[in-house]
Amino acid sequence: MADKIYRNRENRRYCKELGIRLSGPKLGRPSNTEKNAKRKIEKQDAKERNAVEGKFGEGKRFYSLGRILARLRETSETVIALQFLVMNLEQRLRILFYQIFKELFSEIEAVAFCYYI
Repeated sequence: MADKIYRNRENRRYCKELGIRLSGPKLGRPSNTEKNAKRKIEKQDAKERNAVEGKFGEGKRFYSLGRILARLRETSETVIALQFLVMNLEQRLRILFYQIFKELFSEIEAVAFCYYI
């Protein structure tokens, strides 16, 4: 997955040599037969890309990934890795809390229901 600006002839040739598939239309005018077949693939690639871009946006807005002040490359990479670790841990924690509250409230609703009977 690459931005449109990176889908030029040189990068396409380089990716083709390495066996990397770039999503998006080919350069030039598209033919009608290829258009329908590749539309589904492009749509799926766009969905995956949106999810990835959304996570980066979330990291920049809520986890300060856009304001990393480390000077050394290794330190910057460590800070980024730790921020993504925190993002993943918070997502797991949200899932865990949801499951706990679902269990708690299902028991409370069952007990409350028994009082009405």
